[in-house]
Amino acid sequence: MTPALYLAGYARVSRGDEQSNAVRTAALTRAGCRRLFEEAAGGGRWDRPVLYNMLSLLREGDVVAVWKLGRLSRSLKDLLHIMERIGAAGAGFRSLTEGIDTTTPAGRTMMRMISAFAEIEREMIRERTSAGLAQARAESRVGGRKRKLTERQRAEIADRVTSGRKAATEMARIFGVSQLIESRIVAEARAKAE
Repeated sequence: MTPALYLAGYARVSRGDEQSNAVRTAALTRAGCRRLFEEAAGGGRWDRPVLYNMLSLLREGDVVAVWKLGRLSRSLKDLLHIMERIGAAGAGFRSLTEGIDTTTPAGRTMMRMISAFAEIEREMIRERTSAGLAQARAESRVGGRKRKLTERQRAEIADRVTSGRKAATEMARIFGVSQLIESRIVAEARAKAE
């Protein structure tokens, strides 16, 4: 295996989490990472500037190392996108905890298998969710979050705004809802009236 130009370690801790990156960064340093990129952000979020800065610096032969796969991303789609970016740069990837190393044929195969199993799991979750929703509909149950406003309150908002007696922003403030919700209520009322 050709030596990497540099081994870059990425350590992420969830924003607002009481955890620290100390254990992860120590493991990455012991693994030979010459440069560490630390970030506080959710694993399913797209706005991770430190991660994308690291990806933009990758060159042929570099290797990105993480303490655990879940530290890179919690979303399969995002993980595959990141792995594509690493591969497109001609770089490799290592996960210390899972023992994945895409600089080897076995590691690349292992990563493909993990991706396939994750996709199967996601499809099974989707099927179970659809089945559960269908069962709930059959039993006349409605899912989702409880509405903040009653039908009477929604009708009052629509009536006062469409008649011009109150401003939309004022009604949103009175009922403690966003202007977006208020505008949807008014739009629905106008659509029904047509």
